[in-house]
Amino acid sequence: MAGTKKHAHELIERLAPRQINAVVGLLEAMLDPVSRAIAEAPIDDEPEGEQERQAVAESKTWFAQRSHQGISHEEVLADFGLTPNDCNKQRE
Repeated sequence: MAGTKKHAHELIERLAPRQINAVVGLLEAMLDPVSRAIAEAPIDDEPEGEQERQAVAESKTWFAQRSHQGISHEEVLADFGLTPNDCNKQRE
C-alpha cells in the first residue's frame, strides 16, 4: 500500500497543472459517498414489468404533449405557494 501511494505521488508530480485538476476532480468524485454508492450499486437486472412499461409510456406521452418541456422550477415552487425569492431567503 505505501509503495502504491508513493508511486501515485510520483505520477502526480509529473502531471501538467491541467491534468492535476482533472485528477483532483476524479479523486473527489471517487471519495464522494453518493458517487461511490452509485458506482458500487448492483446493476438493476430485474425485468421490466407491465406496470412499469405503462408508466414509462405515459410519461413519454405527457412529455411529448408539452413539446418536450418539463415543469419549471418556478411552477413547482408555485404549487407550494413559494417563489424563487423565498428559496434565496432560506439560503441566507
